Amino acid sequence: MNSQAILQRMKKLRVEILYHSHRYYVLDSPVISDLEYDALFQELQKLEEEYPQYQSPDSPTQRIGGFVSEKFQRVSHPQPILSLANAFSAEDLLAWYERISRLNPKVGQSAFVVEPKIDGLTVILHYRDGIFELGATRGDGTQGEDITPNLRTVRTLPLRIPVDPSYSGILPNRLVVRGEAFIRLKPFEALNAELAGRGEKIYVNPRNAAAGALRQLDSRLTARRPIDFLCYAIVIWEGGSKPATQWETLNVLKTLGFPISRDIQMAKTIQEATQLCGDWERRRNSLDYEVDGAVIKLDDLTLAAELGYVGKDPRGSIAYKFTAREVSTILQDIGVNVGRTGVLTPFAILEPVPVGGVTVSRATLHNFDFIRERDIRVGDTIMIKRAGDVIPYVIGPITDKRTGVEKTYSPPSRCPSCHEPVERIPDEVALYCINASCPDQLIRNLEHFASRSAMDIEGLGIRIIEQLVQEKLVKDLADPYRMKKEDLLRLEGFAEKKAENLLRAIDDSKSRSLPRFLAGLGIHGVGEVLAVDLARHYLRLDRFTHLSLEELQTISGVGPNLAESIMDWFSRKPNRLLLEKFHHLGIWPEYSSSETAGGTFAGKQFVVTGTLEKYSREKIKTFIQQQGGKVQESVSGKTDYLVAGENPGSKLEKAKSLGIPILSERDLERWAQSKEKPA
Repeated sequence: MNSQAILQRMKKLRVEILYHSHRYYVLDSPVISDLEYDALFQELQKLEEEYPQYQSPDSPTQRIGGFVSEKFQRVSHPQPILSLANAFSAEDLLAWYERISRLNPKVGQSAFVVEPKIDGLTVILHYRDGIFELGATRGDGTQGEDITPNLRTVRTLPLRIPVDPSYSGILPNRLVVRGEAFIRLKPFEALNAELAGRGEKIYVNPRNAAAGALRQLDSRLTARRPIDFLCYAIVIWEGGSKPATQWETLNVLKTLGFPISRDIQMAKTIQEATQLCGDWERRRNSLDYEVDGAVIKLDDLTLAAELGYVGKDPRGSIAYKFTAREVSTILQDIGVNVGRTGVLTPFAILEPVPVGGVTVSRATLHNFDFIRERDIRVGDTIMIKRAGDVIPYVIGPITDKRTGVEKTYSPPSRCPSCHEPVERIPDEVALYCINASCPDQLIRNLEHFASRSAMDIEGLGIRIIEQLVQEKLVKDLADPYRMKKEDLLRLEGFAEKKAENLLRAIDDSKSRSLPRFLAGLGIHGVGEVLAVDLARHYLRLDRFTHLSLEELQTISGVGPNLAESIMDWFSRKPNRLLLEKFHHLGIWPEYSSSETAGGTFAGKQFVVTGTLEKYSREKIKTFIQQQGGKVQESVSGKTDYLVAGENPGSKLEKAKSLGIPILSERDLERWAQSKEKPA
């Protein structure tokens, strides 16, 4: 693969991982298995290690996975709530141990604590002077959802500490702890039986049931769910002496009245810890709650803190993921889903089969090339694997069981939702529907169109968009601009003030720039940076109806495949009709050369390297371009400035050798604000 293909693959992986993280953490409705997610994540990690020049601060590997729901107030965590790196074998665990031992020889003197990796919802609990005052989800690791009223209904969660009134120890003035909310297996089965008896939708697994219950807007509904809680970490301890080891931490938490897993064990060596992980895996089916692995932690918390973390992963602990489970069943048919970006994704419709305690009738089929390459046919007996106790995926057919009635599958030539022709971009495995008004894409397209990076329509979040689509008030991206107050007042949750605020925000967005408008259309391959370049080149929206492959490829970053994708989008009749609709509504932005021509960075060429604290790679490029500067991919004699973050790599050394000034992101911001070049 050439550098451009590698970069595009990394960008695509980031988009896919973020989408699946959103499905898992926000919607509680995953569409791929943990194993598939881990494979995507590992592929991206490997590419970023091999090509550090393409690393991006907004990569899922640089942040803690997950997202914040719009249903609840946002809460900032006092410290980042980190997730863990994964190990999949004893060899992986030994490699982790050897890595951290090389960083600090004292690792060999520390014991280990092995804990169950409970498949639930991470929650952060705040106590002030011994009283529970705030509870939040992990969210994106920096901010979570305030679910305090719902957590108060969990009977195993102490509302006051210590629980034992005879406790005479010193309490911290402020205590923040971390734990897992979950539902045990027997109560989960009873809950599903109750729901089924009432003709209501049952839950796929205990994790989704717990997450769904804790995200109820009415805490009375949460109280009816059999949610349990186990605590395993101290985030903040103010006043008194904080425990110095993980084992002591668990005992202190237990003494204060927090429920602690009875299955946690101490190991003196990494070999003993590895053995305990194997024991856990062998007896996972005998536990009364779902686990998808075990967590190994250095017992010495001071040492663990000194080791720090790499990316989003603390070096002092690691998650050992259990192996997947496999079963065979009949492939009854192949269905197709349409995603926000227009990607058509096949899925297997199965003869229902129990696997891992859950009866499944759907499985992931990766993509259409996978079906062709594995020669998977409708009617085949196939092997499926259920990893991470979420959604199973197809491994392949058992060809020895074929009877001759199986049918070869042909990918669709038209979108199953809007029936427009689909396209396949060269060198990509996916099929795309590029109709911006496709019904199956509409909700996610509108969410993207209204996002901060596009038209920035405050208040038009996913929940309201779902209402608008369900009530058929919007059928394309332009319809929000046609809504009236009386339309909104018919919707649940809307009063005069809320309706007026939303309509005002929609009206305000009419003045957004051409780059924002282009980025919001959801054209495959056109992000914030390329939208700026396209707007600067064509200036007016009407010029996009007369595109040529040759001219498009004169724009930086646009190759033959991307040029064809952009041309195809603007040539499709539904998309042209959508643009005409925007035109009639008075939303027809033009690019003003004054936006950048006289900018502070006008005429200057920049190269960005390393991990920045505040900006993603795409956003720092947009910031520079908005100030009139240009961004290069590599350092040369024509480079005026290098913007460097952490781990800058070889570009920094080359810039120094050429005498090119080095700027931090703060230097860049100060320059933009003061209009004076940095010294």
